[in-house]
Amino acid sequence: MEYLIELANQTHINEISKLIKLSARKLCITDYTPKQIEDALRGAWGLDNQLIEDETYYLILGNDEIIGCGGWSFRKTLFGSSARKDRDSERLDPISDAARIRAFFIHPNYVRKGLGKKLLIHCEQKAWDSGFTRLELGSTLPGVHLYKNQGYVMGKPYEFESSPDIFVTIIPMEKTLLSRPV
Repeated sequence: MEYLIELANQTHINEISKLIKLSARKLCITDYTPKQIEDALRGAWGLDNQLIEDETYYLILGNDEIIGCGGWSFRKTLFGSSARKDRDSERLDPISDAARIRAFFIHPNYVRKGLGKKLLIHCEQKAWDSGFTRLELGSTLPGVHLYKNQGYVMGKPYEFESSPDIFVTIIPMEKTLLSRPV
């Protein structure tokens, strides 16, 4: 099967939201409780529409369906959907700030096929082309493996309070680019 990376747009929002929910519910279940997952899907995890508006969010297409999504950002918000009230849309400075890798989700039927890696490299290239040499992200527990394999270094995990008394573990990770990723 051939996989294509395509820029997401407003017409894809419903399909992206469905994919994110499916991916989180199936792939996060060994690391988070169902209650944590459902709560995180209301804000901590999900699509930030700003990424679509900024044209920095991408889809992986296979068999004419969306089987993966993810992006990068030149804005301060590290993670979370449009529903998060504490988002910060201030622009980052490529000279002093790290671009953000954001909202990566793969359909459960397509994991371990290199799609996350392919999309991550694509986003790193786009960030590089925009002048960024450093990248940061806030990973879910299941996502750590992908990012570590691509050279990201883990920071100290912390518990993000997605709603009163419900916490999800987030792993801050970072990477410095020495040249354009290939």
